Amino acid sequence: MSLIKVKLSFSGGMELLFNNIKQKHIEISSTINPPNATTMKDLILWIRENLLKERPELFMSGDTVRPGILVLINETDWELEGELEYEIKDGDDIVFISTLHGG
Repeated sequence: MSLIKVKLSFSGGMELLFNNIKQKHIEISSTINPPNATTMKDLILWIRENLLKERPELFMSGDTVRPGILVLINETDWELEGELEYEIKDGDDIVFISTLHGG
């Protein structure tokens, strides 16, 4: 078993759901989903279980992030990287930005 180091960032209001954490460096087991590689779907579920402090409905819808949350993987829109199927790699920089604002 090895550990994958990932940098997570939350902004645009997302940080309020995570106890005002804007950045967090985490280490997750590469065997979080044996025998398959750890994917964004696994990471999102891990974030919900381990980091999310309140109102999970504002972060997730079903088993993915809710509409209105921009997800960047190494500065690239996750839609170009395969979304939930993207395989997490050591050193990845993953950003969650809420694009929904009241007014």
